[in-house]
Amino acid sequence: MSVQIHDSWKSALKSEFEKDYFKTLIQFVKKEYQTYKIYPSGKLIFNAFDLCPLSAVKVVIIGQDPYHGPDQAHGLSFSVNDGVRKPPSLLNIFKELHDDLLLPIPVSGNLERWAQQGVLLLNATLTVRANEAGSHQKKGWETFTDAVVKLISEQQNHVVFMLWGRYAQDKGAVVDKQKHLVLEAVHPSPLAQTRGSFLGCKHFSKANDYLKIHHQTSINW
Repeated sequence: MSVQIHDSWKSALKSEFEKDYFKTLIQFVKKEYQTYKIYPSGKLIFNAFDLCPLSAVKVVIIGQDPYHGPDQAHGLSFSVNDGVRKPPSLLNIFKELHDDLLLPIPVSGNLERWAQQGVLLLNATLTVRANEAGSHQKKGWETFTDAVVKLISEQQNHVVFMLWGRYAQDKGAVVDKQKHLVLEAVHPSPLAQTRGSFLGCKHFSKANDYLKIHHQTSINW
């Protein structure tokens, strides 16, 4: 199973890759790919890391699992491949983007353009069985992505963490709020809107304002 990951992450996460839990995780994942239909494709498991080098990270958006439907997942949280129908959460993200920055709703749900500008679209779990949401949870991925969040918090400065929903907020608990901006809102899923509203959070403009204050290029959302 061949994967693509930027050299900056290979170096920074070398010690994590050598830990026993990660070796056990990789053996599990390899067997899953041999036995079941797994998303995303093997080479795209670390796509978020491949498109956004560690030194380039400006914004982190944390999701939970990859999409588990055909042709959706490609290694970036909330993002889908070109030509794939936008999931409900992504539609709400685009609605907020439109209301916040008066930008047109994008035709495609592919967020690679964000990743290439320094937005790390990080899922807590990086793989999933087809049509089985949460099937690769508690196998070690969460430990790995916790280490990623901690690494960014410690090694980078003035990063914006967008934490949508309780799960992402708990995962972001290790972020140093003295060094970084932490933005919290309910999850963009329509099912979560009974607990508050994602719409109106204005996270996109707040992120760009913060980046500008700290002499960084804003994101062209």
